[in-house]
Amino acid sequence: MENCKVRFSARRCSDEQNGGASLPARAARHSPLEPPCRAALACFGIVAELISLLIFLGIVGYFLAQANIVSSTSLFFWIVGLLFLIFFIGGLRIVDQFERGVVLTLGKYTSTRQPGLTWIFNGIQRMIKVDLRITTVDVPQQEVITKDNVPAGINAVVYFQVQSAEHAILNIKDYTLAVSQYAQAALRDVIGGIELDSLLSEREKTAEEIQKIVIKATEPWGIFVTDIKIQDIELPADMKRVMAKQAESERERRAVIIKAEGEYAASERLAQAAGVLSNTPGGISMRTLQTIEKINPDPSKTVIFALPVEFFEGIKTLSQFFKDKTK
Repeated sequence: MENCKVRFSARRCSDEQNGGASLPARAARHSPLEPPCRAALACFGIVAELISLLIFLGIVGYFLAQANIVSSTSLFFWIVGLLFLIFFIGGLRIVDQFERGVVLTLGKYTSTRQPGLTWIFNGIQRMIKVDLRITTVDVPQQEVITKDNVPAGINAVVYFQVQSAEHAILNIKDYTLAVSQYAQAALRDVIGGIELDSLLSEREKTAEEIQKIVIKATEPWGIFVTDIKIQDIELPADMKRVMAKQAESERERRAVIIKAEGEYAASERLAQAAGVLSNTPGGISMRTLQTIEKINPDPSKTVIFALPVEFFEGIKTLSQFFKDKTK
């Protein structure tokens, strides 16, 4: 308490030397009390409550003793027993299944309480509960420039769990804020060293690299980062248009290649069909008749000049004869 009074008087003197700050400003400046001051004030409040209760019970006991309702000795033991019961009940604490209670005795770590009903010495001990469930922290959008100088906005989510309650309380002030800030810094470092194409195609690999960095830093804090997920990658509008044109050109290239492969396969089949028709007697004639039938669907407008097959065979034989004669 003397330490708190000295600090308060020193701050008030500094305010007076600075021209006298307003009351709200001084209250806002003095609101975050130091941990020793808070413990001393809590102890002082408990002692004041006990003294008030003792005075009240003494007055009631005095009137009961004057009225000869109870004796002075019995009244003394009743008052002492009642104070002990109130003190005992006031020290009871319940720790939930998903929590652990870190107990500080006169500001020094003494134990970690397991789930269930426990008791602490009021005024001397205090217990800080730590949640061991998986906590989700949203990493706000980070404007990062990739290795190939492309700006990108990255959103991520960090999932972590407290494995050591005493380390999370004693080694770090606010482990949730610390994990969030360190994840932001790791995200900037990792994404700044990779190219945009790798970032878009290997999102899981990038998240694993960030997770390894954060796990290594948070291990002394008693924190284990279970997973990191990259939710969204926001690109500039110009870059989106360029990527859309690139995707369109790629699809056109694939379409041309597929069409060419189809024409090549069709030409092979046509060559095989021509060979089969030429080796089959009357095959060409049947194919010719099918072609004539498909020229015009209206038979009334179709003129057909029919010649016997032997005529073509004779012309073929005659042409072969002249070729042999010229040789």
